Amino acid sequence: MTQQHFRRLERMYACAPINDFYQPTMTVSEGRSEIVISLDNRYHHGAGAVHGSVYFKMLDDAAFFAANSLEPDVFVLTTSFTTYLTRPVSIGTMKAIGNVVNKNRSQFIAEAVVYDEQGREIGRGNGIFVRSKQLLSETPGYKSS
Repeated sequence: MTQQHFRRLERMYACAPINDFYQPTMTVSEGRSEIVISLDNRYHHGAGAVHGSVYFKMLDDAAFFAANSLEPDVFVLTTSFTTYLTRPVSIGTMKAIGNVVNKNRSQFIAEAVVYDEQGREIGRGNGIFVRSKQLLSETPGYKSS
């Protein structure tokens, strides 16, 4: 894969409408991605900690982009994802690191771990990703140089 592919994936992620809310930063390399968000009380559930949906988003996004880093032509899709929430967090930052652990002709298996600001693991997940028919070259954010 090329650095240009990785930078285009980062740009595609940054311009996704949902990320207007979370304001994450992401870096992509071969078979790996890292995403960071600053926490905000808008992400909290009623008991004052970050809602599980934020953990899921971080984990799925990190694993997804690790997988798509190895696919230069089409957008990949999450077909299944298992999430484990192991520690609550309310303030600071969350950092998710995704890695591809297996790939074959039809799918990628990737895992991700999310950490709090002190570097403690607060959740993990793994998923299966498959190639779609959506060309990356026709995907907003990716297609522009």
